Amino acid sequence: MYDLLVVGAGPYGLSVAAHATAAGLNARVLGKPMAFWRDHVPEGTYLESEPWSSSLSDPNGACTLTDYCATRDLPTDSGGSLPVDTFAAYGAWFTDRAVPCVDERTVTGVRPRDDSFLVRTDDGDALETRTVAIAVGLLPFARIPVPLRELPPELASHSSGHHDLSRFKGRNVTVIGSGQSALETAALLAEQGADVRLVARAERIGWNEPPQPLERRPLQRLREPHSALGTGWSDCVQSELPWAVHGLPGTLRTRLTDRALQPAGAWWLRERFEAAVTVRPATRLWSAVPTVDGVRLHLGNTRGMETVLETEHVIAATGFLPELERLRVLDPALRARLRVVRGSLAPALDGCFQSSLPGLYFAGPLAAPAFGPVMRFVHGTAFTASRLTGGVRQRLQRDRPGPRRTPWAARLPRPASGAAREGAPRSAAQPAPRPAPRSAAHPAQRTGEPARPRT
Repeated sequence: MYDLLVVGAGPYGLSVAAHATAAGLNARVLGKPMAFWRDHVPEGTYLESEPWSSSLSDPNGACTLTDYCATRDLPTDSGGSLPVDTFAAYGAWFTDRAVPCVDERTVTGVRPRDDSFLVRTDDGDALETRTVAIAVGLLPFARIPVPLRELPPELASHSSGHHDLSRFKGRNVTVIGSGQSALETAALLAEQGADVRLVARAERIGWNEPPQPLERRPLQRLREPHSALGTGWSDCVQSELPWAVHGLPGTLRTRLTDRALQPAGAWWLRERFEAAVTVRPATRLWSAVPTVDGVRLHLGNTRGMETVLETEHVIAATGFLPELERLRVLDPALRARLRVVRGSLAPALDGCFQSSLPGLYFAGPLAAPAFGPVMRFVHGTAFTASRLTGGVRQRLQRDRPGPRRTPWAARLPRPASGAAREGAPRSAAQPAPRPAPRSAAHPAQRTGEPARPRT
């Protein structure tokens, strides 16, 4: 039986497995390392976060992204951007050095079994483990607008379904969305020779400002401290103190997470995008109908006016919605038992990422409503891996069989034979105790008044 099985081999799953293995746990991570970044992000995409805040976590801090880039003479300057392909290669390099317990099979089901869990894989095997950490990343939570859900994949798809966009060369493509994924996908399509336009509900496209340099005057750093989520004290607390965010009320944590992830594009993408992509802002998708040549989109603006747009293919770059109901790998009865964070459909977690079902842990985006928006960024792996592994170790120590200390009450002298014990049932052979005689020292008993309770 395993001590810990980690479901998912992305940044969070690999980091948790690295810490668990280093702590001496009998652990294994299940999944293809960095598969989302390698196979489900369009080729040519760049990391939105800065390289210095995009490292996976190992206990010794010896396998950072900076270390990897230094071996290949790749720049990691502040304010720069790094290709996603480089990040995926870094994840493979990290796995070779810090995670010796990788099993590339796909998990198909997780269900509780007495005091353990049974994890099934796609080849029909079943693994038993004392604890499970769910670190599946974003892929199971792709959000597709309702009008597109009934269309076949050759007409409509999610942006996470494409790594190679070259197949759209010369075709008419419409992208839905206004966040970084939508803007970059549209720009890459145009650069591949597609005729592309973007449909966005936002009144205008938002763009993030370039990050401030790490080297600043002391007073500037004090006023606006730098963090993985941006500059300012609010971003700094949410980025560096997830345990403090965890202490806030659930509805407030949910609002903080939602506000931190407003749709916007990276500053370095703006020139490429605006030079190549036509935008229809303040527009909603009402319906989508298949045609002989593709899809007919019925769109409406904020004034209620309808327009029709003909396109060959629609790509929904509408992000991800991490919710327990979308996590099909968990047994339905198990999902129904889990408590959720108020205001969200994500699991409620304790300070060590354990859910309301003892032994079941969550890491990554599903933990964002519990610990804040940093859980949706790679920067959150260090805090998560350390805390979660510590929680697993504590749980295993409590459950491990062995000599137990005698409770202090059991070590007290036993009462004399025949003496009544508080809370113990009285046998039929034991006579009921006689009421104590009234004493002159208790005037309340002499007058019939109720005795004052002791406080």
